[in-house]
Amino acid sequence: MKIIVDQDLCIGAASCVVIASKVFALNQDGKAYILNEAPDAQKGTMNDVVSSSATDAMDPRDVIIEAARSCPTFAIKLFEDDGTEIVL
Repeated sequence: MKIIVDQDLCIGAASCVVIASKVFALNQDGKAYILNEAPDAQKGTMNDVVSSSATDAMDPRDVIIEAARSCPTFAIKLFEDDGTEIVL
């Protein structure tokens, strides 16, 4: 799975951070980014993804999908490895 955070759409609501705090964080501008990437990066993958404590029982993929669904501006886009967008 590939994760893309559209910095232009992100308003810093941080719902993704609440749901998947070991995947997403907010940068100095208050925009979401992928933790396994540099703070100014907009893309990430599922490598080394673990769920937050509130969702430890969930599959990491499901945690990421739930975090993306929680975004009020739909700034998080998810894609399968073959490039197919995961419809939220």
